[in-house]
This record gives sequence, structure tokens and C-alpha cells, in this order.
Amino acid sequence: RGPQVMAGYWNRPDETAKVMTKDGFFKSGDMGFMDERGYTKIVDRKKDMILVSGFNVYPNELEEVVALHPGVLEVAAIGVPDEHSGEVPKLFVVKKDPLLTAEVLTVYCRENLTGYKRPKYIEFRTELPKTPVGKILRRALRG
Repeated sequence: RGPQVMAGYWNRPDETAKVMTKDGFFKSGDMGFMDERGYTKIVDRKKDMILVSGFNVYPNELEEVVALHPGVLEVAAIGVPDEHSGEVPKLFVVKKDPLLTAEVLTVYCRENLTGYKRPKYIEFRTELPKTPVGKILRRALRG
């Protein structure tokens, strides 16, 4: 809230009502927390969060872990519907090592991620869809 925050979307009062509170606060959709020193850390976007059996899984967290694998060039995570868990993580991976397999990544994830955060699906791509400024377009991966 403040003079630097937008007043609303141009000619879109319904969209404005979704993101502005009655007292003028803007609901950005960012998810974060305040640490013990009072600093705010943004962890992800609410719309990108994956809900696995009631547990919140942040795609950025999965991507940070998987990106550390030496065979991975780029990675993106999304949630996909699952009959048992509601949603499960799915990874889209661009290989750095052409010999990298889904089985190798599955073992890596088992060693480095809590059970409910492990991807159920891994799909390899030659590239990931991106915005003009280089951000990964998760909505294109969902489509």
C-alpha cells in the first residue's frame, strides 16, 4: 500500500477487485516469509504452488535442487493433476549431458528431496518456453 502501488487495471474493475483490498493493499500473489532478522524472502508465486496431499511444494525449490545435478542445463517444475494426491510435481528438463536419463534424475531426487516433493513425471525438452526477458513460461508448460 502506498503511492507507488497501482490504483488498478485500466478498464478492468473486476480484475482490480481481485488484487486490491478495500484498504488499498495490493495482493501480488507472491508467497514468502519473514526471517528472524525481519527480512522478507519471496519463495514463489501462489498460482505456481503445487499442492501435494495437502503439502505446499514450491516449484522454485524443486528447480534449485534439480539444477544442481551436473547433467541438467535447465529445469522447470509444475503441478499436474493426480487422482491420489490432488497434484504431483512434473519436471521439464533440458539436458547438459545427453546421456542423462529420467531414472538417474529420479534417484537424484530421491536422495535430495522429501518424498512428497519428488517429481512423479520427468519430461526432457530441447528448450523451455520463455518470456522476452528470459523467465520460464510455466503456463505454456501446463497447456
